[in-house]
Amino acid sequence: MDTLSYKTISANKETATKEWVVVDATDQVVGRLGSKVAKLLRGKYKPNFTPHVDCGDNVIIINAEKVRFTGKKMTDKIYLSYTGYPGGQREITPARLMAKPNGPEKLMRRVVKGMLPKNRLGAQLLRNLYIYEGSEHQHEAQMPKVIDINSLK
Repeated sequence: MDTLSYKTISANKETATKEWVVVDATDQVVGRLGSKVAKLLRGKYKPNFTPHVDCGDNVIIINAEKVRFTGKKMTDKIYLSYTGYPGGQREITPARLMAKPNGPEKLMRRVVKGMLPKNRLGAQLLRNLYIYEGSEHQHEAQMPKVIDINSLK
C-alpha cells in the first residue's frame, strides 16, 4: 500500500481557490442567509477546506433591504451593544436599525460577523463580504457567478 497517497492536503494562502459569488437576499430569512454566507466566506463548501486558512469565497450580497425575519422578531428582537462607559449599554431592534442610513448593510454584517470565528481569521474573512441594499453592485470586473443560496445546506 502506498502511504503517500493518503496524505492530508492542507490549503494555504497561495493554493486557495477563491471565487466571487453573488447572493440575492430577496425574501430570505436573515439567520439562515447569514449562516450560509458565513459558510461560503469560511470555505466550508469546498473539498480543500482548512480551518486556519482563508480559503473561502468573496461574497456579494445584493437586495439586503428585502431580507425578512420570522415571527415578530423585527420588532421584538433586541441587539445589545456597550459603549464602554458606566450605564452605556445600548439596545436597538432590527426595525430601528433598518430605518437608519446603511441599516440593512449594518444588520447583515452584524449577523454574519456573529457566525464567524472570534479571532484574526474571522476579521479577515469579514473583509471578503460586500453588502449592497439595491440590486446593483460595483464588482462586475471580477465576473462573479450568481448562486442560489437555497440550494446550499
